[in-house]
Amino acid sequence: MVNRRRNGSRANGNAGRGGVKSQPQQQCKRSPKALREPAIFAKKSGCSSDAPHDKVTLAQARRGTPANRPARVYADGIFDLFHSGHARALMQAKNLFPNTQLIVGVCSDALTHRYKGYTVMTEDERYEALIHCRYVDEVVRDAPWTLTPEFLKKHRIDFVAHDDIPYTSAGSDDVYKHIKEAGMFVATQRTEGISTSDLITRIVRDYDVYVRRNLQRGYTARELNVGFIKEKKYRLQEQVDRMKETVRTVEEKSKHLVHRVEEKSHDLILKWEEKSREFIGNFLELFGPDKAWHMIQQRSGRVLQALSPYGSPHTSPSTSPTRGRSTSPSSHWPNLRFRSPPPEGASNSSSEGDEEEKYGL
Repeated sequence: MVNRRRNGSRANGNAGRGGVKSQPQQQCKRSPKALREPAIFAKKSGCSSDAPHDKVTLAQARRGTPANRPARVYADGIFDLFHSGHARALMQAKNLFPNTQLIVGVCSDALTHRYKGYTVMTEDERYEALIHCRYVDEVVRDAPWTLTPEFLKKHRIDFVAHDDIPYTSAGSDDVYKHIKEAGMFVATQRTEGISTSDLITRIVRDYDVYVRRNLQRGYTARELNVGFIKEKKYRLQEQVDRMKETVRTVEEKSKHLVHRVEEKSHDLILKWEEKSREFIGNFLELFGPDKAWHMIQQRSGRVLQALSPYGSPHTSPSTSPTRGRSTSPSSHWPNLRFRSPPPEGASNSSSEGDEEEKYGL
């Protein structure tokens, strides 16, 4: 097969920005990028070359063959749900030798359903998937299940690439046994963790999820081969899930709101504490302990002075040079003397006269 390549180069330069004078454009050299066309389909009559097909040994192929005589390596399979495991196997087959032409055989639906089982993709879809793989040079449609000498000669196949695990099928312990005995078998490695069977298992395991997803995307129950009752069940489950999602969203929003309120209240409390400390500090700075006690004493003295009565007239025996009352009677009447009462029978007039005479009455 002739590979068509397209060489392209892209000019790249520095453009001026913001009034800065632009620099002269410089050509940026890039490696040519090969845009490969899809692989070809093999002709029903086989290889159309008229040149004699000289057998290539394994040692010769590993050393490298002439450019006009690549080693033709054949790899076959079902390639249903084409995945990275298929691509890696074909990559290994393509890189077995320095000069390799990879021919890939794809079995038909009828043959596959007979010997292996039902496929997800049709044979035409599987053919199309293979011709767009970058490692494939030629695709053989309706490939045989067991390789015959006639088929190998028809397509001028030098080697057959497949994993070394015995492939039990079609009543044989290993369908590649005669290829191995002929020295035409080259082993490749399987990619663990992925296979067509694994992908189908995932779909079967999550069947309800994929049915509901496709119903949401507009597929009808008839297209999905789903009955009326199951369709209503899936619709109801979808509504319940939407309600749960709505409740979950509301809960998340409420939690977020509560969190924000808590943050705001915490900030408010911190601000109150800060303001209260500032107020107390300013108060103590303005009215220190000494100043405050002095003001309290002054105010208490003023209050007591306001509560005490005003002074009596000077003619009153109770007047004193200062305000207030004295508890001692002698302070007000220093000349007052207390005498014993007169004896019985004594004249009251004399006593009264004496008293009047004493006090100057």
